[in-house]
Amino acid sequence: MEGVRTVRLVTALAVAAMLAGGWMMNAPVDDIVDTFDDDGGTAPTFAEEDSSGDSEGSDGEPVLKRGEKDDDSASDLPARLLAGGAGALGSLALASILFEVMRVTVLVALVSPMLARMKSNRDDMLTRGRLLGYLEANAGIHFSALRDALGLANGVTAYHLHTLESQGQIISWRDGKLRRYAIASLTKEEVSRIRNPIAGTRLAILEVLAESGNIGLSGTEIRVKLAISRQLLSHHLSELRNGRMVEPATEARRPKWRLSDTGKNVLISSREVARVEAAA
Repeated sequence: MEGVRTVRLVTALAVAAMLAGGWMMNAPVDDIVDTFDDDGGTAPTFAEEDSSGDSEGSDGEPVLKRGEKDDDSASDLPARLLAGGAGALGSLALASILFEVMRVTVLVALVSPMLARMKSNRDDMLTRGRLLGYLEANAGIHFSALRDALGLANGVTAYHLHTLESQGQIISWRDGKLRRYAIASLTKEEVSRIRNPIAGTRLAILEVLAESGNIGLSGTEIRVKLAISRQLLSHHLSELRNGRMVEPATEARRPKWRLSDTGKNVLISSREVARVEAAA
């Protein structure tokens, strides 16, 4: 899944920055210098006072003496590390709250590795079987709706979905702020219909044409039933014809329209997606 490595890298860098900042704030400067000395390194050297006691060098420049430090740089660095690390983790948390896609990515990146270390057991197989069965009956369902329908926790759902997708048993795709799932055995046409469901006015047109059966309805009859303008109806009918979802029911110059076989299949898929969304 895209973004998993990035989330793990950002989290690792943020935690490292916060740990380093906390250590630097608590450790005295002398201890840091002693650490260099104990390791055989070279501690920072400072200019000694000359015999005259002047605090300026030969060129009139101030000389940094032992024990002095640049307060502006040394004292601010730990706070900046802590603020940067906390800001990065906070950004991930906020994005997870606002966007389902980001929440799934964070769960897969951070929770799945911990769950993967646990020994697989019969409960894992049963959970994955439940997920597969529900996805087969509700293709295109998004993460939150799937989680709530099966009564699973965020981390458990993300872990098992990631495992199933890695094994090639399911597929997923991004839909705005959501991530949707379906079984991998679907045909390309079925996946296309699920990923691009008919909604709004076009779905309403298909519904009224389905009620009319093979007799069909004229453009005027459709417009009156849906209370839409002639221009809007013309636009949507043209798009439905281009998608081969409607076809002429008569040979007249202004024919009546009815659903094609493709339109019937699309209507069934769109109804199912709408039903799942309403249930969620």
